[in-house]
Amino acid sequence: DLYECKTTVENEHDMQKAVAEVTAAGCNALTVFLGNFGPETPETLIAKHFDGPCMFVAAAEGDGDMINGRGDAYCGMLNCSYNLGIAIQGYIPEYPVGTAEEIADKIAEFVPIARTILGVRDLKIITFGPRPQDFFACNAPIKGLYELGVEIEENSELDLLVSYKEHAGDPRIADVCKDMAAEMGEGHYYPDLLTRMAQFELTLLDWAENHKGSKKYVAFADKCWPAFPSQFGFEPCYVNSRLASRGIPVACEVDIYGALSEYIGMCASGDTVTLLDINNSVPKYIYDEDITGKFNYKLTDTFMGFHCGNTPSCKMCSDRAVKYQLIQHRLLTAGSDPDFTRGTLEGDIAPSDITFYRLQCDSEGQLRAYIAQGEILPVATRSFGGIAIFAIPEMGRFYRHVLIQKRYPHHGAVAFGHYGKTLFEVFKFLGIADIAYNQPKSLPYPTEIRLHNNKEGKEELRMNQQGSQKIDAYRRASNYPAAGQLYLPDTPQLRRPLKREDVKRKLIAHKNCIHEIGQDMPEILDRKWHLPEKVYTF
Repeated sequence: DLYECKTTVENEHDMQKAVAEVTAAGCNALTVFLGNFGPETPETLIAKHFDGPCMFVAAAEGDGDMINGRGDAYCGMLNCSYNLGIAIQGYIPEYPVGTAEEIADKIAEFVPIARTILGVRDLKIITFGPRPQDFFACNAPIKGLYELGVEIEENSELDLLVSYKEHAGDPRIADVCKDMAAEMGEGHYYPDLLTRMAQFELTLLDWAENHKGSKKYVAFADKCWPAFPSQFGFEPCYVNSRLASRGIPVACEVDIYGALSEYIGMCASGDTVTLLDINNSVPKYIYDEDITGKFNYKLTDTFMGFHCGNTPSCKMCSDRAVKYQLIQHRLLTAGSDPDFTRGTLEGDIAPSDITFYRLQCDSEGQLRAYIAQGEILPVATRSFGGIAIFAIPEMGRFYRHVLIQKRYPHHGAVAFGHYGKTLFEVFKFLGIADIAYNQPKSLPYPTEIRLHNNKEGKEELRMNQQGSQKIDAYRRASNYPAAGQLYLPDTPQLRRPLKREDVKRKLIAHKNCIHEIGQDMPEILDRKWHLPEKVYTF
């Protein structure tokens, strides 16, 4: 719903009145429209006093009188952006100036961004289990969660088992069984397994309702192996998929940031998502038979995304069915018919545009993310589990120079559609500085070595030693005027040797001038000179 604020903000009293008005109207996000050059200070203070995300946009010049009717909001947006950088958080779209119709489009683009920001702020992630040692990558620090305002509740598998047993005989189980049977269809589930799975679904739903506390939304990160199937009597994958289809993501292997990523994707897309292993390369025989000549992808652009069966049934091909976990069956019940290893939702995931992404906290407590758009190909996998063949342009390079180079874990979240722009804006708003993506071939990664053929037809490094020396000379030349502004009261274009009296007694400079110039100062100033230790910046 949209509400138009009746208060025009000209001063801080107007700002307070406007915030009170929109709060009383039930608004949880705002678009602040700059109609002219000012006053930007009270308008940007709206973002400080309003309890919700605020987008700032400005009016494009109209067709009126350019003498008496010029608005200059283009200039006003600059002052607005400066104010927003001083302990006030606001969102400025990619191009914030526009006509009424263009501003309306920006508001529509802002809706999923604001929805995600509000959702993250009101999220609690509930875990069961210790995080498994064998998947140490899932043991990411939870510091980043609190920085985002996400609350976490950590429990043991025993807590979950006790609650599950308490739900035995729950009168709601019969209705859940009927719903499961209707969803899967005759012949696509184990009738004798429905009661156990329905009991577990009610256990999780009740736990979410009873434990979300002051938060509005819940996501789960559960330990699903190796003890779970033997103690609960089934695999939890199908139940996990059902909760995900209702907007409650359940990440397996206690992947807390996987659960958070899924939840962010749900808010951004308004649709369900899944969490998959970035699992295996596509065999060349499948590529040759079904992909090459039909789709414009290299073999290294493709891979298989797999999980035991947590993808919602609505995103899978029609032949999907509740089956058993083949790997667990081999390990735990080899030589017998599947029993407690049953409960996975298996089949090929349906073809679709996709966005592969993840928000992660690294071992040093820093949040970072990646985003890559592509598609699920309409190609049979010939394999087991919930699985699909994914195609992402330049995936091979992205895999090496982002996923491996930055040590991301093996789980990636999948949104069913192209939501890269929305996710990128969300991550920026959340303060994520490192947002990687699948860069085109023409744009090398910082860690990438590029080869090209020389005149003799031999491959050589794209940047040879001479080129590297030129880059280094350019860097030092660029740093020299910055060093001169920092250390010299006079022009740095001296025509004589530098003397001690040429150096400032008190170092004052713009803060952008001091970045990485310290390493060059020994080349400019004698090391014997005593230089002030403190630099005053503005």
